Amino acid sequence: MEDLQDLPSPRPAQTAAGPRISIIVPAYNDARNLRECLAALRVAATPDSEIIVVDDASTDESAAVAERAGTRVLRLPENSGPAAGRNRGVGSARGEVLFFVDSDVAVAPDAVRRVLAVFDRHPDVAAVFGSYDASPNAPGVISQYRNLLHHFVHQEGNPEASTFWAGCGAIRRAAFTQVGGFDEGHFRRPAVEDIELGYRLRQAGHRILLDKRLQGTHFKTWTLRSLLITDIKARAVPWSRLILERRISANDLNLKTGQRVSALLVLLGFACLLLAPFRPVLLAPAAIALLAVVGLNRALYGFFLRRRGMWFTAAAILLHLLYYVYSTLSYVSVWLAVQLERRVRGTRS
Repeated sequence: MEDLQDLPSPRPAQTAAGPRISIIVPAYNDARNLRECLAALRVAATPDSEIIVVDDASTDESAAVAERAGTRVLRLPENSGPAAGRNRGVGSARGEVLFFVDSDVAVAPDAVRRVLAVFDRHPDVAAVFGSYDASPNAPGVISQYRNLLHHFVHQEGNPEASTFWAGCGAIRRAAFTQVGGFDEGHFRRPAVEDIELGYRLRQAGHRILLDKRLQGTHFKTWTLRSLLITDIKARAVPWSRLILERRISANDLNLKTGQRVSALLVLLGFACLLLAPFRPVLLAPAAIALLAVVGLNRALYGFFLRRRGMWFTAAAILLHLLYYVYSTLSYVSVWLAVQLERRVRGTRS
């Protein structure tokens, strides 16, 4: 694939025909971050772009912030989730390119130009997405870990992507319309609606690129509680069900072979540690398994070490091991549920 590092300028704007790119920002009770998001978008916007904020029935000042910023604001009558919000934004958009940006992301100044340049250089590409940058806004070990992990995973991902990310990602309107947009029926809360859309785009034969230079700063503050709830309830469980029900096979981003092997080794290591008081001989395989995980993830842990130092890296490794535990257990629980559902359907039929 051609190098995406140094893209040419997009073709000249044709504002007489209306905006070429529509930037759609779903927002729900996020006034403070939305203000920063829109300030960054005003810097990044090109003459042939429009910005649409879809207020998802917020009870704070989100809609007022968007109006004061001079953007077009759509207000939903009831809270419906980002999938529905983005779809409503598309319904009001005029551009041939739909650029989705989360309200807690401040895109880089070149973001809009990069999106347009990718589509100009690659007429066969239906979608492109980027990543968070390596300078997350929120302090604290958990927030820094979670955001830096996302950055690293996307930076190490395959440029020929197998899915999509709507935090900072764009789709041609024609492809978006062809596959039916975001599935707001199944995803009424923030979850894996963008991943699911990406799978449908790929299954329809469309090409998706990951442009590692397309970045934005993430403002979200994470706690251990919000991390666990989001990673399990909004990601691991629905993503596992999506993979199992549609029999999806992918070796990219969070689903790389090394990640799957690491998850199994972590479970093996912790199982041996739990049994070690009764069988001390199990301490050896536990240590070997966990050391193997560190070896498999040495690039990630080296990245943490370079960015934040030794103590942060030690804490991040513990959080990452915990991530493998709950992600794997979530997958196993969903797998058992799906098998039971299939057996029940088979018995009824």
